[in-house]
Amino acid sequence: MRTHLLFSALALTAACSTYTEEVTSANYQPIYPEAPMYAANASPTGGIYHASAQGLFVQDRRAAQVGDVLTVDLSERFTASVSLSAASGRTSSYSADLPNMLTGGFDDGLLTNGTTQTFQGTGSNNQSNSLRGRMTVQVSRVLPGGLLEIMGEKRLRLNSGNEYIRITGVVRPEDIDASNMVSSDRIANARIEYVGAGNAADSTRPGWLSRGLQAVSPL
Repeated sequence: MRTHLLFSALALTAACSTYTEEVTSANYQPIYPEAPMYAANASPTGGIYHASAQGLFVQDRRAAQVGDVLTVDLSERFTASVSLSAASGRTSSYSADLPNMLTGGFDDGLLTNGTTQTFQGTGSNNQSNSLRGRMTVQVSRVLPGGLLEIMGEKRLRLNSGNEYIRITGVVRPEDIDASNMVSSDRIANARIEYVGAGNAADSTRPGWLSRGLQAVSPL
């Protein structure tokens, strides 16, 4: 029994990243809106505008309701550069020359003192990130005022594991163009994740024992 539990714990530890990402994926399940209810006695009016239609014209199919899909154009690019330089210096000296009659033969050279202190330091930091592509998401909620909360996930199955791309945030209907697409820099409270799971991803991370020892190490 103990051996079985040990092998189960080792298997769970080995697939820790995959299990974690699979649990997270449960929060990104597809949203299927309910079918609209139409009045039984509704009759054509000949007008091009209907209250139940999305947009003024038939060709306008922009996302507006829960469950609608829209495409996010990922155009994230950030570049940061920081450079620091500091220098300081300080010099002081003290000297006393007393007559022998006052010192009684004491060597007044011992009263000579001097100090010199210098400091110089430089530092620089450069970071650049880029993420480009397109991904289709769904409207998960219509907020008061007409803002749309979006959510979506794309999972890619590769030979050495899975790749997950997740997006959540809030967009304005006005920022959705005629092709039902919105730029990622128009998403408020955006949360964009690009993570991997599996053997390839686990090989780039330290093991749980190493992370635990690093957490408690004073060095």
